[in-house]
Amino acid sequence: MSRTVLVVLSEHGYWGEELLGPLTEFDASGYDVTFVTPTGKRPRALPPSLDPSYVDPPLGRSVTTEEVARLARALDESNRLDSPLDLEQWVPERPYMSDPGYLARLESYHRRIELLASDIERYDAILIVGGSGPIVDLANNERVHELILAFLRAGKPIAAECYGVACLAFARELGDRASIIAGKHVTGHPKEYDYKDGTGFLGTDFNMGPPPYPLEYILRDATGPNGAYHGNVGKPLSVIVDHPFVTGRSTPDSFLTGRKLVEMLDHGLVRYGW
Repeated sequence: MSRTVLVVLSEHGYWGEELLGPLTEFDASGYDVTFVTPTGKRPRALPPSLDPSYVDPPLGRSVTTEEVARLARALDESNRLDSPLDLEQWVPERPYMSDPGYLARLESYHRRIELLASDIERYDAILIVGGSGPIVDLANNERVHELILAFLRAGKPIAAECYGVACLAFARELGDRASIIAGKHVTGHPKEYDYKDGTGFLGTDFNMGPPPYPLEYILRDATGPNGAYHGNVGKPLSVIVDHPFVTGRSTPDSFLTGRKLVEMLDHGLVRYGW
């Protein structure tokens, strides 16, 4: 039976290899893939991620090989990403308490959320692709959180890379408001690898400077005393599996992140990297 993965992409730029890596693993395993973006716009790769001569400031070297740049550019220029699902039209957003008819709107919202259980039956797993773009339109996007929670309730694998892991930290049921990764082991962009200047997003014309939040600190706090954040700074790869979560630290971990998600789906992998 063919499996299908739902891949969530930012409209403000994904890192080329962080889509290419998992997608290559999914294709090799015969998986189907469905893409979704916050408002249904076609996603685009961040230009530096397609340039093998671009030097990553924290590491002082290129993180993109000629081959990966070529393949990521071909993917970005193909028609494969042309018609993503529209998350805004699919998943409801919780109303403001000040909205007219708040109670009726809230009940309608909960009825629509319950429908997500049947909506996601056709998907076997979800992946949130990294890059700087997720900082803008995925990390604190309540619709993304609702989608993640639906997969969690269904017991389906949830994978995220780089700054996409922030979505897991912020996905929470409003009843107890605890992060879904509380007590879990995860990885993600460490403080040492954050830019000090020049964080950029597609669709903007300003220099953000450093990222607006240090993902490592968020993940350390979200996992709490019974879980852990693993930065593995200085080690070539950092991918952590703590079922149902698969998390990848950054660009070099992309292929391995996809491979471990495949192993979770096809071979029952529940733990790796810690």
